[in-house]
Amino acid sequence: MQVWLLLLSTWLASGLGLQAQPEAPVGPTFYAVSYFETTASSATVAADALRKYRDASRKLPGFVRIDFFEQVGRPGHFAVFETWRDQPAFDGRDAAIQKTLIAALEPIRVAGYDQRPYKVLTIGNGPAAADRQAVYVISHVDVAPNIPGPPPGPLLRTLAEASRKEPGNVRFDVVQHTMRGNHYTVVEGWRNQQAFDAHVAATHTKQYRDALQPMTGSPLDERVYKAIE
Repeated sequence: MQVWLLLLSTWLASGLGLQAQPEAPVGPTFYAVSYFETTASSATVAADALRKYRDASRKLPGFVRIDFFEQVGRPGHFAVFETWRDQPAFDGRDAAIQKTLIAALEPIRVAGYDQRPYKVLTIGNGPAAADRQAVYVISHVDVAPNIPGPPPGPLLRTLAEASRKEPGNVRFDVVQHTMRGNHYTVVEGWRNQQAFDAHVAATHTKQYRDALQPMTGSPLDERVYKAIE
């Protein structure tokens, strides 16, 4: 336990004195993270269907933001990150809009539309989009229960706060599954590949991974994406 505390205290101290991207206020905001796969040759069709879904959703009460990402090196592998004012707004949205999306994907999909509910752990006030050189990384953090060590929530929050201070950071958001408290999704954006490489090599990133690794049941699931405009 002393080793965990030493890592955490060193990590906290490492971020002092830097200019941070401010954290957005915590509230009842609801997040939905979805994944689906299509054939590689149909990736353009899928991206167009996603844009139509986003444009239709913008007209609904409680809509905040929808971001789409396609995995780099794997055309047709998509992630969707939705932000709504609260869960009632999400639950009350027009079902026909999502049905239209699912119907458009049905002929070209190779895996179903997998959607999971999330709540905020820490969300920054980063821009909604960056230029085409931006690198986005989506990570899944699953912590095994009853494992000694610091709780993952503070570790992830501290990582986010330190990472937002890096000059190449575009966004760094962490959300927690509403029903599985040991499951988190991290969405981070970097101005370019060089900025992401510098982040991976940063002291606070290494300390976070060293602290997290003994608590997870599998290697960190970290995938690189590009944004769909």
